[in-house]
Amino acid sequence: MSEPTHRIGFVQFTPILGALEINIERLFTLVKTLAEPADLLVLPEMALTGYAFRNREELGHITTPENTERTLDTAVRLSHLFGGAAVVLGYPEWTGDGFFNSAMLAGPDGLLGNYQKTHLFGTEKDMFLPGRTGFEVFRVRDFTVGVMICFDWFFPESCRTLALRGADIIAHPTNLVMPYCQRAMFTRALENSVYTITANRCGMEMHQRELRFTGESVIYGPRGNILASAPKAEDHVAVIEIDIHRARSKNLNSRNHIFDDRTPDYYDL
Repeated sequence: MSEPTHRIGFVQFTPILGALEINIERLFTLVKTLAEPADLLVLPEMALTGYAFRNREELGHITTPENTERTLDTAVRLSHLFGGAAVVLGYPEWTGDGFFNSAMLAGPDGLLGNYQKTHLFGTEKDMFLPGRTGFEVFRVRDFTVGVMICFDWFFPESCRTLALRGADIIAHPTNLVMPYCQRAMFTRALENSVYTITANRCGMEMHQRELRFTGESVIYGPRGNILASAPKAEDHVAVIEIDIHRARSKNLNSRNHIFDDRTPDYYDL
């Protein structure tokens, strides 16, 4: 009997700063001929708005309740287009307390979950509040998804917390400008025995300095093997087939279990 499989993927996309409706139109132009049935699809951080807003006033113009609803509607449409996939999509979120750099998880019937970025990078600290959701996991169909955003990758505790909470797959929307993450996610996948989907953007924006995004979105398997990757400077869609059960075996070999072999008493500072 063949192993049960799931289909996961990413959309690498280049939004125009502040142009929500144009970006939605460009996104569907990109994916409509490439869409295929999937269980999970991940898009970049701030996927439909762009990233380098100069101040909170500019950010506030795009972060309205109407635009948040429009973003959710876009995620739901993508879900239907990809055969009912769960869609993770980064967006700017406004609550009564302030702005958050967030990612929504949506399905064909609407919102399934929300994550607010924990570790803010650079000038994000001038625009956003640190996230308050913590590293939650979400049950989707018969698998579990953990969500983190961009710079969260730099802190091993992010992925480890999600993995210890049962994540089979870590969805990772990004707007990467440093050159390290795509290689480093090898370790995050391997040390936690999970699938990771890093969905990056490409292109360039200006904010105090030039920000050139590095593309090269990548999916790693639980043994650190690259399962799909994107070019550095082009929009790209990838959907692949995986065996979810490979993320549920935490045995590195017959004598070592990557979680049971931990010694937390010695990690206490």
